[in-house]
Amino acid sequence: MPSTCSKLFGDCGAFALPLFSSFISVLPPCTDPRLLIAALLLLCMSAAAAAAAAAALTDAPPDLLAGETSGEGSVEEAPPLASNIWRTWERLIEATKQHQKEFEQEFQGNVDYILLDGHKRSAFPVKCPMSNYSKEACLQRLAQGLLVYTVLLKQVEREYPDSSILREIKPGIPLLVAQIKEKMKRSERVPAPSSSQEEQLLKQLDSPDTFQRRMTAHSILSHLRFFLIDGKRAFRKWETPRRQKVNPSA
Repeated sequence: MPSTCSKLFGDCGAFALPLFSSFISVLPPCTDPRLLIAALLLLCMSAAAAAAAAAALTDAPPDLLAGETSGEGSVEEAPPLASNIWRTWERLIEATKQHQKEFEQEFQGNVDYILLDGHKRSAFPVKCPMSNYSKEACLQRLAQGLLVYTVLLKQVEREYPDSSILREIKPGIPLLVAQIKEKMKRSERVPAPSSSQEEQLLKQLDSPDTFQRRMTAHSILSHLRFFLIDGKRAFRKWETPRRQKVNPSA
């Protein structure tokens, strides 16, 4: 019995010894040695499990021990598209702000910027009215108008493939359309133009005269800017709480 117990104690280590000593101190002197061996085996198994758990915690990264996950493993919920709609609108308007300056530099003051209004085509989208129009109808018109402008901008790209304005607004318009649709009840009513519709729109803008084509391209950028400004104003009207309309200073 002593040799067997000594071997088991050596395998278990000092972790189980205090518990085993407390256990045998309450047993009668005539206790069956097999019971003592069984008790010692159970204590050894418990000690081994506790040691493994302690080692795992010791080897764990500090941020995991603190109850935090690393940035790579964490998944953050993306904010709703509509929450950034004002930022998108402002960026698009800001990108078109330099258009008049670029126009005047190109034509060296020989063509007045205001003449672009005379090159407006029937295909250009109409802005959302500020009155006698429901919110849903206004949102539909804004989204549909921007989708049409994505087609019209292809005419601009033909004449000015290196336009810095075009590079900034091309990715922003589809994003703004998605953000507007997120606010709509029936966004499926505003489909993107089909390929045949795109072809028809661009055909209306084509001209054998280079000057006319370029004036049309500039007219598209000019009217797009005002469409964005007017659209933002109309959208703000519907987004403003009624209590603020009653008391603008609130």
